[in-house]
Amino acid sequence: MTKILMVCLGNICRSPLAEGIMRSKFPNDTFLVDSAGTANYHIGNAPDSRSIAVAKKYGLNISGLKGRQFSVLDFDAFDLIYVMDESNFKNVIALARDDKDIAKVKFILNEVYPNQDYNVPDPYYGGDEGFENVYKMLDEACDRIAEKLN
Repeated sequence: MTKILMVCLGNICRSPLAEGIMRSKFPNDTFLVDSAGTANYHIGNAPDSRSIAVAKKYGLNISGLKGRQFSVLDFDAFDLIYVMDESNFKNVIALARDDKDIAKVKFILNEVYPNQDYNVPDPYYGGDEGFENVYKMLDEACDRIAEKLN
């Protein structure tokens, strides 16, 4: 079973969307997808209502997800760790114990734009359009991941 972790700052906007999108691309019996945040702001909280709404618009239900914080133990539990931006990357890498841990961490948009380290913008302080744009970016990246892993 391949285990994939999606990581953003608070685990209520981008990473739960990425988790929901990625889950929709794979059979549950061969892939496990989860999400986490680098900060502890929203532990136990459901995703932002705007993330839930944009996911629902595309036929995905992420309303049951709960925020959690990234832990060093996630390096042992997951094969691939996709981060949404440079800040997330630095925070995750800071917890890495060795090169094996570091090798698991990737910018999710590098799946679409190789080696560019582009950030998925955080839509939290914006309007609904930002969530729509983030959904489309993540959907394209998740399509590429699914093509590689299927």
